[in-house]
Amino acid sequence: MRTRQAVGAIVTYKHRFLIVHKTKMNTKAGQESQGETWDFVKGGVEDEDRDVEASIRRELLEETGSIKYKLMKRFDESITFEFPAEVQNKIGYHNQVTTMFHYEYEGDEQDLSPLDKEIDQLRFVGEKELLLMIKHPETQEFIKQANFERKK
Repeated sequence: MRTRQAVGAIVTYKHRFLIVHKTKMNTKAGQESQGETWDFVKGGVEDEDRDVEASIRRELLEETGSIKYKLMKRFDESITFEFPAEVQNKIGYHNQVTTMFHYEYEGDEQDLSPLDKEIDQLRFVGEKELLLMIKHPETQEFIKQANFERKK
């Protein structure tokens, strides 16, 4: 099995974090329903993407409908995990390495509307709510360890 290269963005806005509600996943057979999860904007690096920065800008547009983001930081650390066996068979990857970024949202919240059918809603939450809503342990740990600038 192979390693999936992915990108993710911690998006901040007015002391809050943007999270998306994912209801589907991309598989070898197409999009399939999955257990619903709240997460940061994340997605796979596509062959047509010039680089990981192009990948995350594409994912931000697909999952939020907006391009109003300012890059604050590319993290040195990544989120790495192994997929459960049943997911490995569906997607053809053994594990995933996610290059993480911090973006500041610069819109007015009126332009936020997911274009991707795997996302059914998005919201801004505070840090305490964020840690309760994000269920992936590797992402929770990344949030706790992340060193990023928060606008005051």
